[in-house]
Amino acid sequence: MPLYIVPLPQFTTTIMSPRIRLKVLASKILRYFFQGLLILAPIGVTAFTLYYLFVTIDNIFPKDLISQEAPFSYLRFKGVGFALVLLLVVTVGYLSSSFILGRIFALFDGILEKTPFIKYIYSSVKDVFDAFVGEKKKFDHPVLVQIYGVDVWEMGFITQPDVTILGLEGYMAVYVPHAYAITGKVFMVPAKKVKPLTNISAGEAMKFAVSGGVTSLEHHHK
Repeated sequence: MPLYIVPLPQFTTTIMSPRIRLKVLASKILRYFFQGLLILAPIGVTAFTLYYLFVTIDNIFPKDLISQEAPFSYLRFKGVGFALVLLLVVTVGYLSSSFILGRIFALFDGILEKTPFIKYIYSSVKDVFDAFVGEKKKFDHPVLVQIYGVDVWEMGFITQPDVTILGLEGYMAVYVPHAYAITGKVFMVPAKKVKPLTNISAGEAMKFAVSGGVTSLEHHHK
């Protein structure tokens, strides 16, 4: 077998100047910072929101005005107010399911909806809660709606399938949420410019629209 002698490869050592090393180190630190921010920011915002809601509900009972000698001094302890509010909400929900008490709540509801000035605030808040968690949910029909252009579609939700009462026959009301906000707009558009979304859930559609389209969509079977 012949023997071959080949030259060894020559490796060149690049010596970086202190200035370049500092730039490389700074870029790595900045990259690690944004990676850590990407992980911790959603956790921090979620934790802060839950903590803010907990403190707000828990402080419904003014603890500073309750003396230690009072018979209900236990309200001074953190978390007791939050637990009592949750218990009150569950109790009202349970009582409203009975026929007699349900009629009483309905009567009180009718009085509030007919009281001047109060009816505007009460009915608006009630409709918003009904739209999300009530029996008459309004944001459970995700659609693509054509508003600004022929080939431009926006994601929205049908809130009224027929607005003939407004003098718009063949139109429907579509709510289009804004990205990274809790606001949105209601558009009256022809039914032919609305395309129902049947392959994704209403929750996925809302999350996709509010996040500006950065969240992934999961196929939904109806």
